[in-house]
Amino acid sequence: MMTKRFSIGRMAWAAGIAATMALAGCATKTTTPGVAGTTAARTAVTTPAGLVLEYKMPAGRVLRYQDSTEVSEITEVMGMTNESHSVLASSVSFQAKGRKDRDHLVGVTIDDISLTVTGPQGDLSPDMKPVKGRSFDMVLSPLGMEVDVSGAEAIIYQFATGPRSVAPGFKVFFPDLPGKPIQIGDAWPSSFVIEDKSGATNMRVDAQSVNTLEGFETVDGMECARIASRNTGTISGTGNQQGIDLLFASTLKGTDVWYFAVKEGIYVKSTSETVNEISITVNGPQTMTIPATQTRKSEVKLAGR
Repeated sequence: MMTKRFSIGRMAWAAGIAATMALAGCATKTTTPGVAGTTAARTAVTTPAGLVLEYKMPAGRVLRYQDSTEVSEITEVMGMTNESHSVLASSVSFQAKGRKDRDHLVGVTIDDISLTVTGPQGDLSPDMKPVKGRSFDMVLSPLGMEVDVSGAEAIIYQFATGPRSVAPGFKVFFPDLPGKPIQIGDAWPSSFVIEDKSGATNMRVDAQSVNTLEGFETVDGMECARIASRNTGTISGTGNQQGIDLLFASTLKGTDVWYFAVKEGIYVKSTSETVNEISITVNGPQTMTIPATQTRKSEVKLAGR
């Protein structure tokens, strides 16, 4: 039978990992356009008005992405240090279905997905079979805003804290574009809010980014804008385990580097690292605060088009 300390630790870890995965969407060096860049892309880069970036999803286009995320966590519970490690890997296809008003209608298929969790609290790895092969439609704006991913809400797997939807990750999958002409060195802000109520937890993520066009690189034969993002935010939420109320509060800081193919209008790849400092207040017969630190590293890359 689990002790309360053991179950609280599982609850705190599960809630924190779920919120961090929601960011799994999801650094720096200035370069100049390479010789391999196309004429059309080079012309767009050097116009006096600046570069205009836009997602292009002509009907029939299929983009396949591989996403890998590693999360390490250190938690202090009643003077004891617990370490946990998780690896999330997925392969997802996006098929353009044409326009929906001024936006893109895109069919999404989860080709494969796995979540492996290890730590002193035992194996929390969920069965992802109910998710594999599932599809839904999403609406994506030309600037990368996920206008509608409601179809993903019904795609559910069972986690330690109860049923979870895959929807939060798709709400922040595509990076946001500036919506104005930009030149090297220009920056623009972006932000998002995710509210996720699953099982015994109710989480909210508020995040802000400052994105800077650093230069251009050729990636997989495509001339790409290289963009660096500085990210900050907060995660808050509540939970309940065996009648014990939990309150979560945390701050996060991180960096992303991502590449966007100028001519093709395609998100090509990104790498990111985020540190999340968490405080869990336990309100029961005895009130206590559990500190935790999560480090998340992730990579998304275009695997086929």
